[in-house]
Amino acid sequence: MHAELTSLFGLNVYTDKGLYVGNINDVVIEVDEARRRVTGLAINRINRELFDVTREGVILPYRWVLAIGDIVIVKQVNRLKKQNESG
Repeated sequence: MHAELTSLFGLNVYTDKGLYVGNINDVVIEVDEARRRVTGLAINRINRELFDVTREGVILPYRWVLAIGDIVIVKQVNRLKKQNESG
C-alpha cells in the first residue's frame, strides 16, 4: 500500500466496522540505513468512546491499516476504555 505522506494528514480514520476513530495528525517513521517506512499513525480528535486516555491523541500501529483513500480504514479497534471495577 503506497500513499504520499502529505496526503494522509487530516484524513478521518474509521474501523472496518464503521466506527469513527479520529483524525490523522502525523505519521511515525522508522529510519534505518536500508530503508524508511511508516510504523504508526498519530491520531488526534479521537473518539472518546473508544479510548480512555487523558492525552489529545493516540498512535495506531500502521499494520492495522486496511485501506487508504478519502478516509483511512483500520482493523477493528478494541475499546480501550477501562471497565468499571464494580460491574
